[in-house]
Amino acid sequence: MATLAIRRARSFAAAAAIALSMATAALADTATLVTASGSHPIEVEVAATPKEREVGLMNRETLAEGAGMLFDFRESRPVSMWMKNTLIPLDMLFVDKSGTIVRIARNARPHSLETIPSGKPVRYVLEINGGAAAGYGAKTGDRLEHPLIKP
Repeated sequence: MATLAIRRARSFAAAAAIALSMATAALADTATLVTASGSHPIEVEVAATPKEREVGLMNRETLAEGAGMLFDFRESRPVSMWMKNTLIPLDMLFVDKSGTIVRIARNARPHSLETIPSGKPVRYVLEINGGAAAGYGAKTGDRLEHPLIKP
C-alpha cells in the first residue's frame, strides 16, 4: 500500500512540475507594448528560426485578440515582410534591438506579395491583428518589452 501511495505522490509531483514549467513558458512568451495609453500585454509566439520566420502567420484563419507573433532576426538589419498565404490583415511593428518601435505598417493586405520594408535596421517584428496597433494607441517611439529584448 505504501508503494502505491509513493507512486501516486511521484506522479502528482511530476504533473505539478510539468504544469509549473508550462506556466513559466507562457509567462516568458508575453510581450508588453508600452504606449502613452499604458502597458498592453500581448501573448506572443516567438519565430526565431529561419523556418519559423518563413512560415510566420501563414494560413491562419484567426489570431486571438491580444495575441501576436514576435519575429527575432538575431541581429539588427533592414528586413522586409510580406503577406503571402496570410489570410488575415495584420499590423507589423518594426522594433530595434533596444525595443523601440521604429515603424508601424498598419492593416497589411492578406495574400499581398508586396514587400513591407522596415525602413531602418531592426532586430524584431511584432505582427498583431490589423487595427490592433491603433487600438493600443501605438506610435513610433513607443516600446516593446519581452525577455528577448535587452534595452
